[in-house]
Amino acid sequence: MAPKPATPPKSKSQSKNAPAKAKPKPRKSAKTATSSSKSKSAPKPQQRYFLPLVAKVLGIGIFGLCLSAVLAVVYVRYLPPPIGTYMLSERMRLGQLKRDWVPLHQMSVHLPRAVVAAEDADFCQHYGFDFDAIRDALTDDSRVRGGSTISQQVAKNVYLWHGRTWVRKGLEAGFTGLIELTWPKHRIVEVYLNVAEFDEGVFGAKAAAAHYFGVTPDIVTATEAARLAAVLPSPKRSSASHPSSYIRKRSSQIRSGAATIAVDGRADCLLGG
Repeated sequence: MAPKPATPPKSKSQSKNAPAKAKPKPRKSAKTATSSSKSKSAPKPQQRYFLPLVAKVLGIGIFGLCLSAVLAVVYVRYLPPPIGTYMLSERMRLGQLKRDWVPLHQMSVHLPRAVVAAEDADFCQHYGFDFDAIRDALTDDSRVRGGSTISQQVAKNVYLWHGRTWVRKGLEAGFTGLIELTWPKHRIVEVYLNVAEFDEGVFGAKAAAAHYFGVTPDIVTATEAARLAAVLPSPKRSSASHPSSYIRKRSSQIRSGAATIAVDGRADCLLGG
């Protein structure tokens, strides 16, 4: 058998230039791979505790606001309301207001009938929202009154501010629902007659009767009540004691409407005062 030829020895330069064999990387175990994927997807400790805390604080805040609204409505169910934001701004602007509370049973029967006939003829029959009137107000700009019911106006005047923002409208709807759930109808119209503005700085039927006619609210006549109701849409530009031709015409319509609702039963809910 022929001997194998001897291989020549490698020079030092060749051994240096020869590529080194790559060492195999150690394989990760299944436990190590799982723990690394969990560490990447797991939320940070700050996020894990901060987000539930924010949700909890928001929930407590919303619950507190709702509870405060309910308590405020229940309070006014039995006691006269405190001064509202609009009255407060008018007092700051004018320096003083004419404003005196008087219960419904100390008012002439003509006053609640007149304001209901003028502002919300179906007041005794709806639950705070007159959707037919709202639809008509949106489609007919010539209407004398808007789509707001007496209940909605009470919610605005007692608890909110004047304005046309959607935020106020949403809050107004919420307060209106609470008022209708907790107050009888005669209480709603009683509060309305005590917070409505009848002239610049003149709020409530008692102050208005004295301001315009020099009488107490229990002896206001049907004509005087109709004139007071006629100035409600624009009290700063109208006068019940010196009525324009429009106010005279509107007062006649209101007086006729008040007589009608007294006969057909739509004023029956006003008798509980």
